[in-house]
Amino acid sequence: MKVPAKIEAVAREVIASLDNHSQIPTFSSRPGGITLAEAYQVTPLLRAAFEARGERITGRKIGFTNRQMWQTYGVASPVWGYATSRTTRQLVDVQVMSLDGLSEPRIEPEIMFGIGTSPSPSMRDDALLDCIEWVALGYEIVQSIFPGWKFAAADTVAANGVHGALLIGTRHAIAPRKDAWQRELASFEAELQRDGKTVQRGCGALVLDSPLQALRHLVELLAKDPHNPPLGAGEVISTGTLTLPMPVKPGERWTAKAAGIPLEDIAIRFA
Repeated sequence: MKVPAKIEAVAREVIASLDNHSQIPTFSSRPGGITLAEAYQVTPLLRAAFEARGERITGRKIGFTNRQMWQTYGVASPVWGYATSRTTRQLVDVQVMSLDGLSEPRIEPEIMFGIGTSPSPSMRDDALLDCIEWVALGYEIVQSIFPGWKFAAADTVAANGVHGALLIGTRHAIAPRKDAWQRELASFEAELQRDGKTVQRGCGALVLDSPLQALRHLVELLAKDPHNPPLGAGEVISTGTLTLPMPVKPGERWTAKAAGIPLEDIAIRFA
């Protein structure tokens, strides 16, 4: 199917903005605008551009699973974007992360899943858990190519879900304690600290009632999407922020802690 010229133009502008570390006006504010359905036609073009320059798709980030953010950012449901080999890192390998090249970066503590087998939208929760190989606490660093973090949902999708980086903490296998993970993911609490002081509190229930339900939402969304592929084995899924996102600056040290679930504290310093 031929890609409309409008969609190709949006993709080119997004890639140029990301490459040049420059911000642009929202697409939704321009004459003719862009719909959410059109934005998801941009997504495969972004993937192709990433792969053409040597990046490998490592997984997906889900955004706006925290309903507290919907009114603030003018969205009404979660969205998703791609993570790549350039943006995905293991926290154990990252002592300090440079913020160079990120536009208005913010930090989000998130639950991350490693997909072992491809899930389907009709699965019960226990079967969906069987598709997950591991769980970890990590960070997504998000950015906005639109000034002031002002945009519509379609702009977010067109901008690859405002993705900047994934920082993955220690991975824990799902299989040995599957039932416990299912309970804990829906009930655990989270705390986000900047330089030793708590700045945000949250919980797993804020993420569409559980990060597991955020994963289900993505599976169902992709099942209806004629332009983008379903989840596959080996993908990393970042399920959405457990707290409100916070702006970050060089020199700051951030720590996230989880209570009620056996996941280690994670920390990162920015430069």
